[in-house]
Amino acid sequence: MKNFFQNKRKVRGFKEFLYILPFLALVAVFSYYPLYGWVYAFFDYKPPFPLSINQFAGLKWFKSMVDNPVKTMQILKVLRNTFAMSGLSLLFSWFPMIFAVFLNEIKCVPFKKFVQTVTTLPNFISWVLVYSIAYCLLNSTGVVNSVLMNLGVIDTPQLFLQSSSHVWFKMWLWLTWKNAGWSAIMYIAAITGIDEELNEAARVDGASRMQIIWNITIPSILPTYFVLVMLSLANFLSNGMEQYFVFENAFNKESIEVLDLYVYNLAMGSGGYSLSTAISILKSVVSVLLLCCTNGISKLIRGEGFI
Repeated sequence: MKNFFQNKRKVRGFKEFLYILPFLALVAVFSYYPLYGWVYAFFDYKPPFPLSINQFAGLKWFKSMVDNPVKTMQILKVLRNTFAMSGLSLLFSWFPMIFAVFLNEIKCVPFKKFVQTVTTLPNFISWVLVYSIAYCLLNSTGVVNSVLMNLGVIDTPQLFLQSSSHVWFKMWLWLTWKNAGWSAIMYIAAITGIDEELNEAARVDGASRMQIIWNITIPSILPTYFVLVMLSLANFLSNGMEQYFVFENAFNKESIEVLDLYVYNLAMGSGGYSLSTAISILKSVVSVLLLCCTNGISKLIRGEGFI
């Protein structure tokens, strides 16, 4: 009988492993197999020639980041932009949580669903379409300039998209508009998991809606918030490049070029495949170290890690 139950558990475990096997295969193909490309960082690679006929360079491209003052200044400038963009996102990471809390307080169900749908849809719009919307609104003949000139607020059209001022804040606004509704879904799910008896008991004791939010709702979803913040810390150097690529122009390039976009421009523009790969390797190593550090912080603060 004991062997029967042990075999039954093994069969069940094997079946469950087969369920996740396709996802493990996808991770292996799209996340681990491309790591083979790291070998380009150790060669003087010149496309389109095969790697076998390119000269082995060792750590040459890693050393060039600090030996060449021009490259060092470029990388420092790009890191400044990366830290600024990620820092703003981290600083306002509480916004989706507060948005979810107040969205949950809307009692009119049709209006609540309408707001949630409208704020979630932008997440599924590509950054190319987002830029098209921004161009229609903010170019010299766009809606915003037309309204401001008709109201007499300005005399000449303003070049909002070509301006180099407040670039970091503008990019954060577009990112928040696109992702806030989608990010709030996780907090809404956490709110639905709160025991309704706690809210009922608070109402019986005479607590107002704001008191219930402050003393029950927010403390209940703070663990979710801390986990998401720590994951954001682990991905601090990963801003993505699509948003900054479509919004980049000659006027704002100095402030908008983040690390991912710099690596892309370096590889595609000047053919610096080996250097861009070396920078990507260092970025991955730093990201893994940040993940380990944030996991350690999570264990100290919450008593458990997320990996």
